[in-house]
Amino acid sequence: MTWKLLAGAALVTGVLASGLGSLACRPANADLRQQPLRGTLVLTADMQVSRAAHTATALPDGRVLVVGGFGTDGEASVAGAELYDPSVDGFMPLPPMVARRHSHSATLLPNGRVLIAGGYGEGGTTLATAELFDPATGSFAPTGPLNAARASHMAVRLLDGRVLIAGGVGPNWTFLSSAEIYDPATGSFSWTGSLSAALIARARVRLADGRVLILGGHRGRGSHITVFASAEIYEPTRGVFTPAGEMLTPRHKHDAVLLPDGTVLITGGSDERDDRGMYNSSELYDPRTATFHAGPRMRLARHKHTGTSVVLPSGLVLIAGGAPVAEVYDPRTRTFALVGGNLRLPGQFSAVAPLRDGRVLITGGYGNGGGPRASAWLYRP
Repeated sequence: MTWKLLAGAALVTGVLASGLGSLACRPANADLRQQPLRGTLVLTADMQVSRAAHTATALPDGRVLVVGGFGTDGEASVAGAELYDPSVDGFMPLPPMVARRHSHSATLLPNGRVLIAGGYGEGGTTLATAELFDPATGSFAPTGPLNAARASHMAVRLLDGRVLIAGGVGPNWTFLSSAEIYDPATGSFSWTGSLSAALIARARVRLADGRVLILGGHRGRGSHITVFASAEIYEPTRGVFTPAGEMLTPRHKHDAVLLPDGTVLITGGSDERDDRGMYNSSELYDPRTATFHAGPRMRLARHKHTGTSVVLPSGLVLIAGGAPVAEVYDPRTRTFALVGGNLRLPGQFSAVAPLRDGRVLITGGYGNGGGPRASAWLYRP
């Protein structure tokens, strides 16, 4: 695995100077030094180990569970999990997990436990194992297993407390269209309907009515990759996926988040050229009309930031991943503004969780010429 360098990047009071060499990361006709700032980013304590492709889950008691990820060699899953405690501004180690893993999913259940499913294990093995973290005991216990070994899949908690697990990559780089449901009451997975297309690197959002919107993605590897604009919706009451039209732009490794008014903001991603074809565009999906509309352009192009966008208590949206500088979207003015601070984020495959006081924890990731980091940051509105 190689770490991508954003050539010539520099920070001046929290915004990128005009010396940023990557044209893909610079919106047309924009001088980033003159952009308004929204909030600030500060360093917090380092994690116990370096991580990328890990997860960060906000717990009901205000702490954050950080699980798995890969380390500096880009292959082996890092050891175990840790907890961030905002009251002491630090990370604490946890007992061993059932399995080391990265590119897994972590989903908070209604009972406060966290379902951790699938991913890649040691030696790159695709895992069918699943486990539960119990905040009351600080320990992990097996559950499941999954019906199919899968990594880089989608996981969404449904309104009734069950968890949809869909797609991903199976053993020998098989692209999966299968989906299953985890029931916390029984601790088991059962099959549900299949996705319309076997794609990975997709974005997903649970809509206000409980349906799940799934967006874009790619099929194939290397020079044989194809990126799609297709969308589909999972209907929990019927257990089926149905086509939902197409985005305006084919995207993969992008993100999507539900806005307070019920629409969906879709940001960034890239085309078949991956880091050389990153987007600074956004679009909006309106569930009432089942249509996609062009959104404003972000201040920076970004990709590999799935799951790193957070709706703040104010209704603003923090776009925390995918680029060296975070930015904030204001749904009322339909504008993006960069986040202040004199720090550079790695950006790619980081993990993000909101804190109860309105701040946001950003952990690890790689990028900007370096491998996985142990660093962590706090966004202050």
